[in-house]
Parts: sequence; C-alpha cells; structure tokens
Amino acid sequence: MTDAYVMLNCELGAESQILEELRQIEQVVDVFETIGTHDMLVKIQAENFEKIREIVSWNIQKMKNVRSTATLIKKDN
Repeated sequence: MTDAYVMLNCELGAESQILEELRQIEQVVDVFETIGTHDMLVKIQAENFEKIREIVSWNIQKMKNVRSTATLIKKDN
C-alpha cells in the first residue's frame, strides 16, 4: 500500500463542495481544511504509485473549483 498527501488550493467558498467530492473517492482516507499556503490536505492510500497518480490526475485535479495541487508520496523504508 502506498500513502500520499495531496495539498490543494481551491476557489474561495468552494471548500464544502470539494470536501464532499473528495470523501466520495474510495482511496481518500482523510481530508483536512488548513490555514496557510494550501486550503486542504488530503491523505490517500492506494495499491501503488501509478494508482496515486491516476487518482490525483483524473479525479482531484479535474474537480470543479480546484485551482492547484501538490502531491507528496510517502517513501517506504
């Protein structure tokens, strides 16, 4: 299992709608609204790097009102 953290920025006022959409994605483990450089932090768990890339590229980045994302993938020891 691969863990990833996606930091995203969204349009002002769209946070609630995006939170609900993110929670519908099976691989999303947790979602936090944040204050600072990014608006939200999303934890994802998937089978491998390719699945993480697919979820971020085809699901999260294409959501209405998502302006940008930055993804960190946990390194396995």
